Amino acid sequence: MDSKNNVAAPVSWWMRLYRGYGISGPAALILLVFFILVPLLPGKFWIHVATEILILGLFAMSFNLLYGFMGQISFGHAAFFGVGAYATAMLFTALKTPTGEIGLFEFFVSLLIGPPFAALAALIVGVFCVRLTGIYFAMLTLAFGELLYYIVFSWYSFTKGDDGIQRLLPPAFFQDASNYYYLTLIIVVAALLVMWRITESPFGYILRTLRDNQRRAAFLGVNVRRHMLMAFVIAGFFAGIAGALWGPFSRSVSPGLLGWQESGIAVFMTLIGGAGAFIGPIAGSVIYTFLQAVVKMYTVYWPLTIGTIILLIVLFAPGGLLGTIEQRLKTARGKGAADASDAQEEEP
Repeated sequence: MDSKNNVAAPVSWWMRLYRGYGISGPAALILLVFFILVPLLPGKFWIHVATEILILGLFAMSFNLLYGFMGQISFGHAAFFGVGAYATAMLFTALKTPTGEIGLFEFFVSLLIGPPFAALAALIVGVFCVRLTGIYFAMLTLAFGELLYYIVFSWYSFTKGDDGIQRLLPPAFFQDASNYYYLTLIIVVAALLVMWRITESPFGYILRTLRDNQRRAAFLGVNVRRHMLMAFVIAGFFAGIAGALWGPFSRSVSPGLLGWQESGIAVFMTLIGGAGAFIGPIAGSVIYTFLQAVVKMYTVYWPLTIGTIILLIVLFAPGGLLGTIEQRLKTARGKGAADASDAQEEEP
């Protein structure tokens, strides 16, 4: 009897986690354990890959605030990722000593400056973009993204143009791959907890209402443009956090971080993981970045590989990996409940 209870307890706890948070609950727990254990793997290669997964995953999560929760797709979201990266890199360079070193305090100040500048850029761009919806919203974000890319690319005296900003070496302690990885993990987990709280707040449910029916939301008294702008700025802020982490990780920043190709990465990750699940973009980042690292080891056909994966996802799993799993679990649970109900009705 006791042994049965001991076995049933973790299963019951797991089911409560699933029922309370959907597939995102168990997935988040699995991913957290995975990320904590990554530095135990031999060599530093997988630590670098996992750091990239975390940073790009946070970037994709910020994109999903607009796409998965507000129902608007942005093809220029990388602009805010790039603005955050450049703001951090420029202050980082200004605070370095003549020997090229930077202190811990100056390093953290540099990281903190990126998100507010990204949010400010999102506010300026968002004022114009939230006037539109659908494909017009998407194309206008793309236009503004390319405009910011061109400014950074051309303004050589300020941004170093296509040379980018190099030698962004963090303090000696964080030059160790494991130390910088755990710093990234702590920041990303904290950011995701804040993001989750936002999505589960009344504001988050208003965003879902805007996604489902903007006219009905306006009829209920919701200021549609104001809430869209708030979501746009919040998404830009979180993209800025990811951008701020990227510079010291890659040791440099370049105008390509603001380009439409970088925005496409966030779109791909969200489609692969599933926009409907909160943690879906992180799962998509794991799959996308891991496959990219492995495929590029053996072949030059990475674009063909990711193109094929996206095609299969769109055709056979349009809800993404986690979305498809959750749908099948709901179907199985509904079928099980129906069978149990039929069995009760057949009892004499």
